[in-house]
Amino acid sequence: MAAVQLLVRRWCHLCDEMEAAVRPLLARAGMSLELVDVDEDPLLEARYGTDVPVLRHAGEVICRHRPDTTAVQVWIAKNC
Repeated sequence: MAAVQLLVRRWCHLCDEMEAAVRPLLARAGMSLELVDVDEDPLLEARYGTDVPVLRHAGEVICRHRPDTTAVQVWIAKNC
């Protein structure tokens, strides 16, 4: 399974909070987390701007802005 992506901006404290909350959940399920800095991709920056963090997999948004550990756990249960 491909890594779950977390769309971030380096200066975003909400992005740091999301990473800290979801990384352990994904690791326990044997999944990896890929951080994608939207500032490094003009298309992502145009699409998301400050609308980060966004946790997604294969185009499906799992949660955004604040960590929703329940939504992440439900997603993991459906995809493992």
